[in-house]
Amino acid sequence: MQTLLPATEREAIGSATVDKPIVVQGSRTRNLDVSGKRLKIALWVIVAGLVVVGVRLLVLGSAEHQPVFDGRVLNATLASRPVINDRNGLPMALDIRVPSLFAEPRRIIDVDEAAAAIRAVLPDLEEDWLKRRLDGNSGFAWVARELSPQQHTALMRKGIPGLDFLSETRRIYPAFRQASHVLGAVNVDNAGIAGIEAHIDRLYGLDVLHSTGLGRGAVLEPVSLSIDMRVQNVLHRELGDALDRYQAVAAAGTIIDVHTGEIVGLVSLPDFDPNRPATMLEEGRFNRITAGKFEPASIFKPITIAGALDAGVVALTDQVDARTPVRFGRHSISDYYGKYRHLSVAEVLTYSSNIGTVRIAEKLGPTEFRAFLGRMGFDTVPALELPEMTRPVVPAKLSEVASATVSFGHGLSVTPLQMLTGTAALVNGGYLVRPTLFKSEPGAEIVSDRVISEATSVKMRYLLRLNALQGSARRANALADGYRLGGKTGTAEKVVDGRYSSEKVTTFFSSVFPLDAPRYAMVVMVDEPQPEKPGTGRTAAYNAGDISGRVIHRIAPMLGVHPAEWENIPAHALQG
Repeated sequence: MQTLLPATEREAIGSATVDKPIVVQGSRTRNLDVSGKRLKIALWVIVAGLVVVGVRLLVLGSAEHQPVFDGRVLNATLASRPVINDRNGLPMALDIRVPSLFAEPRRIIDVDEAAAAIRAVLPDLEEDWLKRRLDGNSGFAWVARELSPQQHTALMRKGIPGLDFLSETRRIYPAFRQASHVLGAVNVDNAGIAGIEAHIDRLYGLDVLHSTGLGRGAVLEPVSLSIDMRVQNVLHRELGDALDRYQAVAAAGTIIDVHTGEIVGLVSLPDFDPNRPATMLEEGRFNRITAGKFEPASIFKPITIAGALDAGVVALTDQVDARTPVRFGRHSISDYYGKYRHLSVAEVLTYSSNIGTVRIAEKLGPTEFRAFLGRMGFDTVPALELPEMTRPVVPAKLSEVASATVSFGHGLSVTPLQMLTGTAALVNGGYLVRPTLFKSEPGAEIVSDRVISEATSVKMRYLLRLNALQGSARRANALADGYRLGGKTGTAEKVVDGRYSSEKVTTFFSSVFPLDAPRYAMVVMVDEPQPEKPGTGRTAAYNAGDISGRVIHRIAPMLGVHPAEWENIPAHALQG
């Protein structure tokens, strides 16, 4: 039943009904205005937040100091080094990428479970150490460096929360030990710590690049060394064989291009594996060619004779009195195999006469002799690119006694490298060339100083070849088999407890080939050799000389040297 309201109420309701939509519409407008303002504020807050984040990222990206984890610059683990090639383009050292395992301890849920899973793949990790490594609230901790692909895959399959991998750069040396003393090694940060690797860091500023991480992924030009890995392989094998053959404690050898100064081979045994740098710390593994100094004994006699010939105080045909020992007070100098007669200058070298060499040095005089040693570079450190160098010991001033002993290689200590460059100067026309481990480009300027005349150099070539045909280098010449070797043996007694020991010797052989057109010089040393078999000696002719002959026979064809059945010694070499 419908109830009718009075007219006045109906009008009031109608009026209210008519006005109501207007009131509702005003409220919505106000709400929209408020919402719009809030949205604008929110947008500005978001934009401001993005700007702050962007600025922070820009600051971090341009920061000089890179993030450091576990005491190491993270970007340094990715730093690159140039490829090192031999003179023929064969890689001797190069970088590869390897995975390393790290942990975020604050994300590890169960330390014991994580440690067990890791040790299932890497059993060499000590359990307690590993658990301590994985425990705590730190954000980064190294677990294992330089994993193999198999280890990487196995750990990935474990799916352990809080573990991840970082790609690092690892230096590898394909030839392992063969050129270790040339190449040196790098540390875990891929920075050079020895050998040519350390020199490259200083030369190209790689140590700075590595410390800032800027070397990461950079394409660096390959470095070409003067080393010929074919020659290096032969030299390494023959010297390794010598350690067993002669039961020696050490052996070393090096070969140089007499005209350019390029070292084509350098080996010192015992050596180390540059892929495992810690092995270089084992006893006796230093570079004896550059960091070892020795009394060179009789291989120094050609140096003395060259100085006297060049000064014009003796001629090849001169006679030297070698009938009796040379006496200085209570001491005397005698010959190992004395002839007890007058000897020509050529015979002094052929018979390795100490007496004859002293007499020749006396004609030269101590002052002039000492000046000649300085010109030959025996009192300075050679400018080679290796950091492992030692300073020679040469008296600043020679007395008559010192001049006498130095003349046949005693009373001074020099490196085999110095004997190598000195020997090269005797046969290359008289130039002391600066040795180098970098390949010389065609037309490059050769750094050298003239130390003897061309005429003296020709005479020395004749004397060294004569010694190979008639003197102490005959065995080496026979083993070289047609490659016109010339050289000189030397056997030095070692100093034990301040006195020379007849039981321990160091032997040397300096050689040049081919003598008709000299191209390469070589020095070989053997430390404390024993007789190869009963009836043979332990002097240089029986070890260092034999090694040299075998090496030359094998490497001469590689170096483009052809054998010959005959040779032509210039006639003017025999004059005066």
